[in-house]
Amino acid sequence: MSTYHEVRSLAESLTPNEQIQLIEELLGSIRQRVTLTPKPKRSILELRGLGKEVWHGIDAQDYVNQERDSWNG
Repeated sequence: MSTYHEVRSLAESLTPNEQIQLIEELLGSIRQRVTLTPKPKRSILELRGLGKEVWHGIDAQDYVNQERDSWNG
């Protein structure tokens, strides 16, 4: 039997109040570890050039004019 299943079996043998207490303590422990681990900062500049192949050969002003014309029906 795996450790996970052993722990789960033990947890299921606790009273409902003890199970809630265990869950709250585990969540607190996890939240503390997660907040202490800094997330890498991302920059909007990482998106530069993404999808540029879609616009290859399309004149930007012609595209905008076509879109504006479509608004009027």
